[in-house]
Amino acid sequence: MPRSVNSVAKRARRKKVLKQAKGYFGRRKNVWTVAKNAVDKAMQYSYRDRRNKKRTFRALWITRINAGARLHGLSYSQFMGKLKANEIELNRKVLADLAMNNPEAFKAVIEKVK
Repeated sequence: MPRSVNSVAKRARRKKVLKQAKGYFGRRKNVWTVAKNAVDKAMQYSYRDRRNKKRTFRALWITRINAGARLHGLSYSQFMGKLKANEIELNRKVLADLAMNNPEAFKAVIEKVK
């Protein structure tokens, strides 16, 4: 019995990977084996970094809140503790935005918790 191969599906799979590798440098964009490895690695990085992005943004927000609070004589931990004690439920994203783009509103929040 002759060997059966599905060249149409094989070609479609390869085209899909090569399309994902568009824009890569050198042989990574047009040689199947190199492109496949590059795309696999890129997908691993993207999966990992979708989770890391949440951590890095939280760290950025904390840094911005800390800088804004220290201008008014409070540390980050003191400020957050007073927010919780006064039952003000503003998340870090909003507080960081206020500290950066609207210092008057951030000062009003600090005056409220002092």
